[in-house]
Amino acid sequence: MKYACLHFHYAKRVPAQPMIGYSVFENGEWCGCVIFNGGIRNIEKPFNLQQGRAAELVRVALNGKQHKTSRVVSMAVRLFKKSNPLVKILVSYADTDEGHNGTLYQAMNWVFIGSLKTGDAYVDPKTGKQVHSRAHSPTGYRKQFGEIKRVPKTSELNRIAKGKKNKYIYPLYKADRKKYEKLSKPYPRG
Repeated sequence: MKYACLHFHYAKRVPAQPMIGYSVFENGEWCGCVIFNGGIRNIEKPFNLQQGRAAELVRVALNGKQHKTSRVVSMAVRLFKKSNPLVKILVSYADTDEGHNGTLYQAMNWVFIGSLKTGDAYVDPKTGKQVHSRAHSPTGYRKQFGEIKRVPKTSELNRIAKGKKNKYIYPLYKADRKKYEKLSKPYPRG
């Protein structure tokens, strides 16, 4: 999963733990992974679900040698549902800054529920590398994993305005589909 995330996905980052991933093979060749996790904190709240009843499709990290991406993701969703029967809904995001409007989710009949403004990005002018939002602060110090650590000062970083992410949901059970379709908005076009 780490290799696929770092080499085949535009974010070049491994998502937060714990993860469940499914390897993809085409004609005996490994093409990457489709990865799920528990999602951001309180991911289930907008849907009035108990904790653990919603999950996030966090990475489709493929090398492009697979036959059809929507088929691959559909298979991964079925496997995920089978091994996680308590999860009722999947959430995923399409990053418009990366030129993604969610065509994959639209092809798979996911429900588009709106767009979210993402936080601005910060880049270290010395290295040219992006600094994660939890890895800088106004004071230059931040608590990480229970310890106070020195981090770059926000004022010393270059700010880059970010766009939005399109949010899609996929009810895993047909009985729930109508309930969530009420949240549906017209698919964005890109």
